Amino acid sequence: MQKTVLNEDHRRSGARMVDFGGWEMPLHYGSQIEEHHAVRRDAGMFDVSHMCAVDVDGADSAAFLRRLIANNIDKLQVAGKALYGAMLNEAGGVIDDLIVYYLDENSYRMVVNASTAVKDLRWMAERLADWQLAATITARREGADALAMIAVQGPQARQKVWQVLPDCRSACESLKPFSAARSGDFFIARTGYTGEDGYEITLPAEQASKLWTALADAGVQPCGLGARDTLRLEAGMNLYGQDMDETISPLDAGLAWTVDLIAARDFVGKAALVARAQQQQFLGLVLRDRGVLRAHQKVVSSEGAGEITSGSFSPTMQQSIALARLPLAVAIGDTVEVAIRDKLLAARVVKPCFVRNGNVLV
Repeated sequence: MQKTVLNEDHRRSGARMVDFGGWEMPLHYGSQIEEHHAVRRDAGMFDVSHMCAVDVDGADSAAFLRRLIANNIDKLQVAGKALYGAMLNEAGGVIDDLIVYYLDENSYRMVVNASTAVKDLRWMAERLADWQLAATITARREGADALAMIAVQGPQARQKVWQVLPDCRSACESLKPFSAARSGDFFIARTGYTGEDGYEITLPAEQASKLWTALADAGVQPCGLGARDTLRLEAGMNLYGQDMDETISPLDAGLAWTVDLIAARDFVGKAALVARAQQQQFLGLVLRDRGVLRAHQKVVSSEGAGEITSGSFSPTMQQSIALARLPLAVAIGDTVEVAIRDKLLAARVVKPCFVRNGNVLV
């Protein structure tokens, strides 16, 4: 398995390590539930160095990304501004969901998923060659230019980052959500995957252990993949490989808001999306009966069948919740049934997200 630069830090902290898409990552440091609550109530941090930062530079970098991504990077006009979008195949399926940061008119930074990074880079290189555009693609994973990423999330996250990195405060205190700024060697983005405020800090790999230790000393709780999954589920955020993949249209995965079909520009997969309208809708479920909702469970409704894509017990709500693809005629507020073992259990249809900034929204 591949290891992040913080692997030994996790082991020293007693983390339970697991295989996550070929990476040895911490599942938890003793209590997944305590880590979840730390993020909702105070501050927690995640090693997300398995994610891959990819720099796209050159005179045609913008032209390249306009054709590569379903969202429209022309929305990015201010340095540091970020855009969430999907990279599609010709059939309109999702190769990966990613974030693009605008650095300047000839430079962008993308952050792609760990498990898809190899195929993403291959796909991007092939498209760049096909289109014969003047741009370079650089994965910042290895060598002297390798980067690490630490996400600090929670209502006290920004304050604790400023406590540890006082010199960065002037650069990042005024950042609006989904924006980033440079502070020395650090690239600090007000983004995250938990439904809480905070920063995702990209920094030279050799400096990551020092920052991780300093944040822990400041009272930031190390958190593993277990808490990360329940937090993102409560926030109604998609997980690649579960809620979408290369066979799923973004229109059926709750990502229509990230697809720009209005602008005149063409992009990979656009023709397929135009030819095949949305087939299902992506909604939330809250279980009314006792049980636990899990991925791939069948959903039964008067309007037809659906399927849970992600499900778990919500530590914040103390209920079982899920994300599901459901027939278009199903409405928020409806009651459906979920097949769990040999029973059909009632669930209420809701609009994701379930929890945001510590508040239950459903």
